[in-house]
This record gives sequence, C-alpha cells and structure tokens, in this order.
Amino acid sequence: MTITPQWKDELRARITLSSVIQRTTKLTKAGREWKACCPFHSENTPSFTVSDDKGFYHCFGCGAHGDVISWMIEQRGLAFMDAIKELAAEAGMEVPAPDPVAAQRAEQRATLIDVTSAAQDWFVQQLSGENGRAALDYLKGRGFTSATCREFGFGYAPEDKQALARALSRFEDEMLVDTGMRIRSDDGAMYDRFRGRVMLPIHDARGRVIAFGGRILDKREGVAKYLNSPDTPLFDKGRTLYNLHRAAPSSRQSGRVIVVEGYMDVVALAQAGFPDAVAPLGTALTETQLEMLWRMVERPLLCFDGDAAGQKAAMRAIARALPLLKPSRTLGIVRLPAGLDPDDLVREKGAQAMEALLAEPASLLDTLWEYERDAHSLDSPEAKAGLKARLMEHVDRIADTDIRALYRRELLDRFSAFAYPPRPQRAAPQAGRWQGGPARTPALSPEARKALRAVIEGGARSSLMAAVMAGFVRHPQWIAGHVEALSRLARHDPKAAPAIESLIELSETLDSHGRNAISLPQGIPAPPVDNRYAFLREGTTPDEAREELAEAVALLVERPALEAALAATIARFDSDPEGSFAEQVRLREQLTTVDERLKAFGRRKAAPAVRDRDPAAAAAGSDETALAAGNSTDPPATGARE
Repeated sequence: MTITPQWKDELRARITLSSVIQRTTKLTKAGREWKACCPFHSENTPSFTVSDDKGFYHCFGCGAHGDVISWMIEQRGLAFMDAIKELAAEAGMEVPAPDPVAAQRAEQRATLIDVTSAAQDWFVQQLSGENGRAALDYLKGRGFTSATCREFGFGYAPEDKQALARALSRFEDEMLVDTGMRIRSDDGAMYDRFRGRVMLPIHDARGRVIAFGGRILDKREGVAKYLNSPDTPLFDKGRTLYNLHRAAPSSRQSGRVIVVEGYMDVVALAQAGFPDAVAPLGTALTETQLEMLWRMVERPLLCFDGDAAGQKAAMRAIARALPLLKPSRTLGIVRLPAGLDPDDLVREKGAQAMEALLAEPASLLDTLWEYERDAHSLDSPEAKAGLKARLMEHVDRIADTDIRALYRRELLDRFSAFAYPPRPQRAAPQAGRWQGGPARTPALSPEARKALRAVIEGGARSSLMAAVMAGFVRHPQWIAGHVEALSRLARHDPKAAPAIESLIELSETLDSHGRNAISLPQGIPAPPVDNRYAFLREGTTPDEAREELAEAVALLVERPALEAALAATIARFDSDPEGSFAEQVRLREQLTTVDERLKAFGRRKAAPAVRDRDPAAAAAGSDETALAAGNSTDPPATGARE
C-alpha cells in the first residue's frame, strides 16, 4: 500500500484543524472561522485564519497556507512521515505500509519535474533572445506588460525540431518523451513537440511546472492555434486547472473563483486586477475540476465567451454539474456581450465592465430555462412539448432529491406560465350580483353539476384528479394559466371533461386578481381539506400552493400524453420495427418515471396541526381512506368561500 490522496483526505476529515493549531497558537473565534496573529511571521493585527469547514489555514499577510499535515511539518518541524504517524495515531487510523513501487513512481515524478522546470527556464531564455523577438512583439501586441510576462512565465520555443533536445541533453531521451516535451514517431525518429510557439507553463496546485501550452505565432493551414502537453505521469488535463496555484489564495480573499475558457483569458484578467481566475485545459469542465472549484467556493462563476460556442461550452459545464449539485453548492453564469471574450472585454471596456458582470451572475436555473426556451422556435404545441421534454431531461440528471424536486417545480411553473398564458377575461354579468356581496357564479347545467360533484367526491379516475379539481375550486385565479393543460386533460378523461369545462367557464367570469373560491351552487360539496396537498391545506402560502398545483396538473397531463404516444408508436411497428421498438423502450421508461412521481405525490402525509385548526378537517375525522379519495363530510356550500 501507499499513502494515497484518499487516505490523506480521510485523515484530515477525522482531525479538527483548529484543535491541533490551538495547542501552540491562541485562536479567537470569528464567525465560522478562527483568527490569530500569524505564527509564521511577526504581526500585531491578526491576519491568520483557520477554517475547520474547509480544512485549511491561511495568512493574508505572509501567504502561509496549508492543511493539518502541512501545519505539523511547517510549524512543528516534523518530517512528513512523522507528521502522518502522529496524526494517524490521534485519529485512530492505521498508517499504510510502504509501497516500493509507489515510492519509485514518486521518485520518477520528482525527476520529471526537473525536466519540465529546466525546459521552462530554457523557454524563458529564448523569449529574451534574438529568436524570441517575434514572440515578444506578439505578447506586447496583446497588451501584456513585462511584469505580467514574468509573473506567468511566458517563453518561446524555436522552430528547430532538435533545439530543446540539445538544450536539455543532460536528460535521457525517454524522460523528454515521458514529460511530453519530445515526440517519437513510428519509425523511431524524435523531434520537439513545441516549435515556433509562445510558451506558457502549466503548474500543479503546489506551483510546480508539470506541462506547457503553446500558441502559434503565424497562421498555418492544418496547424492548431493552441497546443497543450499530452497527458503524462505529471499532467492529467482533466484533473488540472490552469492558474489554480495563484487563484486559490486570491479566491480566499475575494470569496469567488472565475472560470474562463482559455489561459490567455486568465492572464488578461489577472493583469486587469482579477487574480482569482482559472481555466480548463482544452476540454470541457470535468467532474473532478468542478469538485476542485467547489472546495474553494460554494458558487464558482462560469465566464465563457459571448458567442454561440461559448454558450454551448457553458451548457456542457452545466450538464456535468447537475448530477453533482448539493445544498449550497451551485454555479453562477456570467454572460459576456456577444462577440467578446474576457480578454476583449477588459481591453475594450475596462475592468469596471467585467466587475459589473461578475457582480450579477445568472443562476444555473435561469440559464437552463433561457437557453432551452430560446434554442428553438416555439410556434406549435409540438415545439412547446419539446421544450418541456428538454427541461425535464435536465432535471432528471440531478441526483439530490430535494434539489431535483425544487428544479422540477420551478421549471414547470415557468413552462406553464409561458405555454399557457391567461386568456382575456370576460366581464362578469351584472345581473348576478348579490346586494353587498361577491358575484354569484352562473347557473350550471345538470350535466355539469353532476360531473363537478362526481369529481370533487372522488368519482374521477384518481384521487389526485379529485384533489386538483378541488384545488382549482379553492384557487380559481390560477385556472387561466392552465387552460390548455386542462383542455388536454379533458380530452384524455371524458368523465372529468364536463367538470373541467365548467371550471374554465366559471373562471372567466372572475376578476383575475380575485382570491375568493368559486361560489358553488346548492348541492355541490365544498372542496375537501386533504392535508396531503399544499393547495388544499389551510394556512399554506400562495406560492407553495401554486407550485404544487402546477406540478399536479403537469403529472396528470403527462401520463395520458405518454400513453397516447406509446399507442401511436406501437401502431407503426410494422412499418418501422427498429425505430418503433427503441421509441417504445424510451416511452415505457418515461411512463415508469411518471408513475413513480404519481405514487410519491399520493404518499404525502397530512400535517397534524392543520386538522387542529380546520373545522372541516376535524369533521372528516381520521378516515384516511376518505381523504385519499377526495371525499368530504363538509355540508353543501351556499355562498362564496373565503
């Protein structure tokens, strides 16, 4: 075995950092963190902080930074293995036995670092020489100062295919290949990977050079503008963020981290006063990189280019992030003006323009909604259904059940408001006014009266249908936003159709801002108080009731629509067996998902406190079966219900 990163993570998790540091340094509680005068340099005002939540200490004065292991090494003066053994004994963990193979790999890694460090020194020398004049002019043309070039370690790789090999002749050829600095062709010939390029070193979290990026100086057909080192024993591009070693300390002061598309954007932002920027390296953000960002801040800011490619890159990152979302862990999306990247923005409009955008990032949910809403024309019912399907595909990727439910409710609410806008309200007939009271509802036909009674008493095909109809009786001001969905539901459920049509007709006579329930004719029972549903529960906030009622309608409409689609797919099996079968599998999976959601909706528990304060619920007693069916023991209502 060896001491793996996972083992060290477990060790850190079992040790409270502040308790270890307090043995030698006096700490003062400051919110969720601790403060002290730094033990690594002399100071009078505390600038040393300790965060048990994040597992690190940091001094804003001298830059000292580390975890509990580095504290034992740097402050206590212990060797690495001695620090590990002492902490493991305190945590009750077994120290893994030494692994000779792992030790050899660590030694090899250290040796390869020597190669990349030597290559970096040589590239910097070339930039300041005669061969590097064009590269230096290019950097100046981009507005990079000499100080910026020195800080980020810009260099130059000459055109000569053997120049680096001659300069690093003290290292074996295999080492140059293993670091990605040289390429061996199929015929055994070897040549330098980077030629005729401005060079930029890529560091690990400890600030060691592990790879390079090179930017071509002149346009050549078939030659990539940017070239990165390949994956090597030192470098895994999916586990590395460019500039992390500089951005991490800066982000602890700013409370943010900015993610841009390329390393030139990082350099431009740093020069403009934004040192807390990082970039992936030629690939979309990976799960590992997202976890690295979330260890720094709760809401990293994705700041991609304002063109279509940049927006797609942001959506790819969002798709990766959705399964990983947790409470208080999300993303902010910064939308740049069309045609501008961060480098362009700070050069053309100044740092204040960038600061203004960073101050008001869009939420992940807003970005999802707006991207999918604007992705296609929505001029037909089929296109609108496609929008809903795409939104729900995103929602289904979310692993956290609470976050998934909240996203589903919010997106369904937005979809309903967008797809089913309120119809124009008709003026209520004046002849139906009470003296000094609210408007009466128009007389119902015997058929509509019978249908509405059947629905409210649970005669419809499901208790959820009964609850939804009762919900709209209680909250008629929301019927207009669901007219299209209710009309589709009426087509799929003929028994409920007359009641649905009557509710729609009655709602059109109401003031759109009214809050009173529909005044029901003699003989129609008042809506039941079913404590499983927020929209039937006394004391529920309007927002909660509206969101849950919208979700219930969506569920009721979605299942028959899927059943109809499945029937149509089965009907065309003979003409398209392969395509029909694949579509059937997909639709059956969706039906299963909807059924699970319907069951979950029906398993909601009543709130005991509601029955204590609601006379109608008390009259219903403890008969959960009656509640499940949507029954009510309330007497018939004769007036408008508040």
